[in-house]
Amino acid sequence: MSDRKVRVRFAPSPTGPLHIGGVRTALYNYLFARKHGGDLVFRIEDTDSNRFVPGAEEYIIESFRWLGIKFDEGVSFGGEYGPYRQSERRAVYKEYVGRLLDAGCAYIAFDTPEELEQKRQEIPNFQYDARTRGMMRNSLTLPEEEVDALIQDGKQYVVRFKIELGREVHVNDMIRGDVCIKSDILDDKVLYKSADELPTYHLANIVDDHLMEISHVIRGEEWLPSAPLHVLLYEAFGWTDTMPRFAHLPLLLKPEGKGKLSKRDGDRLGFPVFPLEWHDPKTGEVSSGYRESGYFPEAVVNFLALLGWNPGTEQEMFTLDELVEAFDISRCSKAGAKFDYQKGIWFNHEYILKKSNEEIAQLFAPIVANNGVDEPMERVIEVVRMMKDRVSFVKDLWPLCSFFFIPPITYDEKTVRKRWKDYSAQQMTELAAVLEGIDDFSVEGQEPVVMQWVEQKEYKLGDVMNAFRLALVGEGKGPGMFDISAFLGKAETLKRLNKAIEVLG
Repeated sequence: MSDRKVRVRFAPSPTGPLHIGGVRTALYNYLFARKHGGDLVFRIEDTDSNRFVPGAEEYIIESFRWLGIKFDEGVSFGGEYGPYRQSERRAVYKEYVGRLLDAGCAYIAFDTPEELEQKRQEIPNFQYDARTRGMMRNSLTLPEEEVDALIQDGKQYVVRFKIELGREVHVNDMIRGDVCIKSDILDDKVLYKSADELPTYHLANIVDDHLMEISHVIRGEEWLPSAPLHVLLYEAFGWTDTMPRFAHLPLLLKPEGKGKLSKRDGDRLGFPVFPLEWHDPKTGEVSSGYRESGYFPEAVVNFLALLGWNPGTEQEMFTLDELVEAFDISRCSKAGAKFDYQKGIWFNHEYILKKSNEEIAQLFAPIVANNGVDEPMERVIEVVRMMKDRVSFVKDLWPLCSFFFIPPITYDEKTVRKRWKDYSAQQMTELAAVLEGIDDFSVEGQEPVVMQWVEQKEYKLGDVMNAFRLALVGEGKGPGMFDISAFLGKAETLKRLNKAIEVLG
């Protein structure tokens, strides 16, 4: 690490919901900045006005607020390097386009989409580069007067970067090492379009990264092919001394099969690929989010951090501060990371276990209330204590625990056939009498008395307990039987026992 202050940026486009891969990129930028005492900048790349989606920017900001990933400056956070929204920086980019044109590093091209398509038909694998630019309509082939006249007439044009053949372009990548690409395979990328007076991604990013003093660019692997062009742009501007270090993160791959993770994978396998639920303003389609699906933000962060990065130890559970402490970008994988959504569920389960019973009860209490049950908080906490180790999501507690609050109306047929014997009604009638005589109805008060009765009667313990469970729960689930009966209390336990005897016979 050089003496230069670490400044990294996350720069999404407001073209829809934030993909979980983007969340991971932002997280790694956050961890890197915090690890090195640096700043994390939030920039909005909205130069492609055709793809702008209303509400997307607010959605992205809210996602990070929920996840606990904090930015130091940028759109909605303020700072000294603004504006941070690229559409508000037109004048800045226009100046730098002019610099490239004046230096002969770029040129103006007037080719229409139809003309470009015609060339693609004529020349197999056509690309606009040093080999073909001489046969196109641009400021390198047209007289200066004609170029000026076309611009005066309002003819639409683009500015292309002029890449020469025979160069070896080196990208010093913190994850992949030295990446060398020959300039012969690069095309003369469009940097600016007169139609909307806005730059393309390539120019806007280089100018912004330079002016905002970005020291490291940590982004997805899909941007690696752009890196040589960005290196050449830094050279063209004479900014090689302030060129950021690059790190290209591994792709997130499908859970099954080949290719990168898509929304279709989530829809098919039933997991979210967005941090928050997204309501598409154009189609009305609703896509699931991690927050609304019942994930804890800490679990999502912990899960994502380990997709493509290895701490070098066996540790899996990390707080955000522990991730900052452990993070080393050189330990990121070069290969893509398979998106194991089941592991995400496992992390959520582990965070349920980590949280206090009181904390989970606060989340569970509204669900209990929504099911028409009015229970004091201490009762909800007690149920959570008994049952939270059985679920991965708080919302899954109700179907598992409803019997604590609502007596069974029906009895599971399969369990009845298996567990309710010819003699069960007789045994349950006797058990009711035994329980009636117990004053201390705690687990400790009931268990020895009931066990002694079972032993004296020489009953099979399994027969008694299975029938007892069916009577109180309505099926074969739940914690220890004395935990259930102690929670219900003597009156409710006897009421349920007598009901089962009456119904099941």
